[in-house]
Amino acid sequence: MSQPPVIVLVRPQLGENIGKAARAMLNFGLVDLRLVAPRDGWPNPSAGPAASGADIVLERAEVFETVADAVADCAHVYATTVRKRGVSKPVVTPEEAAGEIHREEGRSAILFGPERSGLETDDVAVARTIVTVPINPEFGSLNLAQAVILVAYEWSKGVRLAQPTQEVLDPPAPQDELDGMIGQLDAMLEESGYYFPPDRVPSTKRTLRTLLTKPAWSSQELRTLRGVLSALEGKKRHRGS
Repeated sequence: MSQPPVIVLVRPQLGENIGKAARAMLNFGLVDLRLVAPRDGWPNPSAGPAASGADIVLERAEVFETVADAVADCAHVYATTVRKRGVSKPVVTPEEAAGEIHREEGRSAILFGPERSGLETDDVAVARTIVTVPINPEFGSLNLAQAVILVAYEWSKGVRLAQPTQEVLDPPAPQDELDGMIGQLDAMLEESGYYFPPDRVPSTKRTLRTLLTKPAWSSQELRTLRGVLSALEGKKRHRGS
């Protein structure tokens, strides 16, 4: 089974961007972050708040002097860049790169360049494959965290991360409870003279039932609605007395 890829930020400039990249990584199950010659040193006090809780990524982050050192133990190295920068290498999309990483034996590393300039030609030369995001040719500017999250998301699709915990909903009500509520409403509408003209009554009742049977009403919801109907019915009787 393949290992999760290492995210390598080459000469990152701002601590906030390192933190945001760490947050993007952890969102999609990646925790191994390597930094190559961060401009403001490491650790950086600005990274923590920007990571919004992705502390495990920052705590495990390793610092290297060169790209070669950062990827020395990786069998597969990908460089993210908009252009080939004069280097003739295979070019793949993030989706294609993710597929390769899942199929490949050994560790993979994905390089991301500095915020302003991106990877230099010498950085790209270390990689074996170039990853390019299909993007608007008239505006190809992605910030560091955006680039990381695109690549991390594509990788995560191959490991089927669990969906965020959802609120447990009440089970749908049995049919007799739903029929009871519809019958109560139907009787009130009959009494109020709602069904008119006579030749439209069957069609109107079908439309009403269709409307009321679309949601998966829970028993509690039906009890609540019937309580509303009973209150309206009681109020009507009180006025007539």
